[in-house]
Amino acid sequence: MISMEFIITSFIVILVPGTGVIFTVSTGLVQGRKASVFAALGCTAGILPHLMATVLGLAAIMHTSALAFQTLKYAGVAYLLYVAYSTWRDKSTFSVNGNPSTNAATGLIVKAFLLNILNPKLTIFFLAFLPQFIRPDSSKHLSQLFLLSVTFMVMTLIIFIAYGVLAHAFRKIVMESPRVQAWLRRGFAATFASLGASLALTEK
Repeated sequence: MISMEFIITSFIVILVPGTGVIFTVSTGLVQGRKASVFAALGCTAGILPHLMATVLGLAAIMHTSALAFQTLKYAGVAYLLYVAYSTWRDKSTFSVNGNPSTNAATGLIVKAFLLNILNPKLTIFFLAFLPQFIRPDSSKHLSQLFLLSVTFMVMTLIIFIAYGVLAHAFRKIVMESPRVQAWLRRGFAATFASLGASLALTEK
């Protein structure tokens, strides 16, 4: 049984702006509502390996292995800096087309997926977060972890899509102002760069 405490806590955790939220919002602003849904799908899929690692006990290895953590961390840093650089340079990202092609949609999903899968902090987070909501009087700990994980993923997808739709509501303002486009592009690039720097400074 999923407790209301878990629902409320997860809701607050997901609402807090992080890499996935920022990417989904930026996609909704610059490419439209449909594109933001693909971004939300990719970001949600990107947390699946971290959840599975927690459920299967691999997160404990990540927590104790400095090499594994550092390797994944710096891969994530490099990718965030790449996203920051490409966002800063690519002035064509503010496209009027709100219906991305199949290739563009796939690219968005892959890009969003990589943003989350290359963040080792997510594995450590789930290792600390999920066990708090396991009923100690139950012997089905594995099934409880799976249920909690699925619930968290569904909530993530719904909230991220909502973020993207809200961002899309402001898209008309963005499209009509080249100055706003420029500031948003630089702002998102700077945000991704700062997230990369923050990840680089993260210790286990």
